[in-house]
Amino acid sequence: MAVFARIAETIAQHGRAALVSVVRVAGSSPREAGARLVARPDGGFWGSIGGGRLEYEVLAETTATLASPEAAQARFRTWTLGPDLAQCCGGVVTTLTEIFDRADQEAIAALAAAERGGPFTTIAQLGEDGRIRREIVSGPAAVAIRTGRPEAGEPFLEAFGDELTPVLLFGAGHVGRALVLALAPLPFAVRWIDSRAEAFPSHLPANAVAVHSETPEREVDAASAGALVLVMTHAHALDYAVATRALQREKFDLVGMIGSATKRARFASQARALGLSEEAIARLVCPIGLPEIGGKTPAVIAASVAAQLLVAREKLGAVPRRSAGGRAGQG
Repeated sequence: MAVFARIAETIAQHGRAALVSVVRVAGSSPREAGARLVARPDGGFWGSIGGGRLEYEVLAETTATLASPEAAQARFRTWTLGPDLAQCCGGVVTTLTEIFDRADQEAIAALAAAERGGPFTTIAQLGEDGRIRREIVSGPAAVAIRTGRPEAGEPFLEAFGDELTPVLLFGAGHVGRALVLALAPLPFAVRWIDSRAEAFPSHLPANAVAVHSETPEREVDAASAGALVLVMTHAHALDYAVATRALQREKFDLVGMIGSATKRARFASQARALGLSEEAIARLVCPIGLPEIGGKTPAVIAASVAAQLLVAREKLGAVPRRSAGGRAGQG
């Protein structure tokens, strides 16, 4: 979620906005430190700090605070999930609630601009006026900061923005379109490639860019190492050319091709004739998608492939494994 862009938008429309952050957890909890939601005065919100009773109580407090005409100071609160909220997670969560108004627009605009540039880190501290002050830091400066207890006025680090995993998607047919929509809310940066300019829709999700290329397979050469490659063009020959080129580069963490076991066997035969090693051929994922999902409609295939990409992303260590506290909304 673009946190500061949402705050800026809410202030512009409603005059005030709230940011609720999870700043510390101990034991099992619905969400990790760094989870956030942005709340509006009309009761709407974006993001989540875990759902369930914790989120319900926090939103109720925040909505009441936004409705008050008085200036609000930053508020830290520690929730013991079992005794306080009857949530079975049993852990302890500390939240930070901040209220912003039009006086904060310049500072929020600067943070929103940093957000558009990708992930960044801030050093934050509770000021004497009861508000959180943030300074963008990076590199050794961030590592050198010794963080303490935020509620006691000691500095603490915050990370904003998602680390997006690059995806090369070849093919703008029905499944390609469905997959781009499935990946829209997920932490992927999609480079969507097709030789047919008219195949792309007029509007794209924010995390996708359309690339019209008469030679799609050449896009493989410029792609970053560690990208996830998905091949689903309008022609088997082009599928084979792109997949072969991707496997030859040996720099991608996943190379997948839409199709069947028969299509995979035909690809393997042609790849051997081109001199591709058995080891390289074995790395091709075909058919793509989770094998437990057998549906063949574009939306079902897209959901299956999106889940497969999330699994690949976790295996690469891009996100921490969930604790025993469960998923958002549980606990």
